[in-house]
This record gives sequence, structure tokens and C-alpha cells, in this order.
Amino acid sequence: MASRVESAAQTRRALLDAAARLLDAGGPEAVTLREVGTRAGVSRGAPYRHFADKEGLLTAIVVESWDRMADAVKAIGAMDSAPAIRLQEVLMAFVELSRERPHLYQLMFVISKSDPGAGTRAALRALDEFLSIVAALVGETDAPHYGALLFSGAHGIAELEISGHLTEEKWRTTAEDLIATLVAMTGDYHPATRRRSAGSTKRRRRTTSDLNGDGFEG
Repeated sequence: MASRVESAAQTRRALLDAAARLLDAGGPEAVTLREVGTRAGVSRGAPYRHFADKEGLLTAIVVESWDRMADAVKAIGAMDSAPAIRLQEVLMAFVELSRERPHLYQLMFVISKSDPGAGTRAALRALDEFLSIVAALVGETDAPHYGALLFSGAHGIAELEISGHLTEEKWRTTAEDLIATLVAMTGDYHPATRRRSAGSTKRRRRTTSDLNGDGFEG
């Protein structure tokens, strides 16, 4: 038999899951504590024992969503691939979320009236993990600047897709192509990346010269 604490945790979980399904189906307007309680199979008063109001329930969903995103970003950061590839993967993770769960994605960027800082606090770990990936490409000093540029660009792309204004028919491009261009432009523009690229080119030239016999003394 479940303890009182375990039972409360199970009820809270059921309420959050029911609310998330309602959110996905019809947006925040579709989420009411009464309907959430009905879908979760609990008493009418049960939701109020866990959440003060609808705003508190939606805020809890946002916090959980940012936690999951932080775990996803951390996993991408641990991939054994080039920094630019990891950066492209993490930016596309946000776009994919906006495609699969547009109402949730947009809610994650809404400031809660009951707890204005909740979403920002919840997002910190995900954004810190994201900046670590950016730093691998441009260095820690410039990571915040380029991170803000890249993240705002990806967010704009996601929002344009949600609104229907970003279509391949109209722009002759896709979100995937735009994300790839953002990352490529960052690599091309950033001085440290250019220096690494130039150094690589010089090394390749020297290797070619050596193979041709030009690099050896007679």
C-alpha cells in the first residue's frame, strides 16, 4: 500500500500528465483545474491541494519541460562530434520541440503572473549547457554573445514555423537549412574559428608541399 507521500506524488504526477495532454490538444485555454482533475481521475478538490490555481499548474509544467530540455542539451553536449555539429543538433532540438508540441514550446517562454521568475530560473540549467556547446566553437569569452545570437535566431525560426510564416514554398528554404547557415556563419565570422581554419589550411598546404618534395632540403 502506498504511503501518504507516495500517494500525493502519484496524484501530482497524474495531474501534470493530464494537464500536459490538455495543453497539447488545445493550448493553455483548454487547461482548467476541473478538467484536469476529471482526466486524472481524482476528486474535484484534489488539484487545489497541489496547485494554487491554473497558473501554478502551468508553471509546474514549464519547469518540468525546461528540466527535460536541460537533460537533452547535456546529452547532446556529451556527443563525440565536432562542436559545430553539436551546436546544430541542440538548436534543432528546440525547433523539433516547437514542431511536436507547439503550445508547450510557446508556454515555456511566457512569464508567469504568479511567479514571474519561475521560467527563467528553470531555463538556467538548459541555457548553461547550451552555452558550454557554444563555447566549444567560439570560446568561453564570446559564448554569451554568440549564444544569444544563435538562440534568438533558432527561437525566431521556431516561432515562424508555428505561425505558418516559414514555408519552403515561400522562402525556398527550411528550418534545418537556416539553422545550418546560422552555425556556419558563426564559425566563418568568429576570429578564433577563422584562425583555426586558417591554421588548418596552412598545415594542409605544407603537407602537400612536403609530399611534392618542396619541403625537403636537397
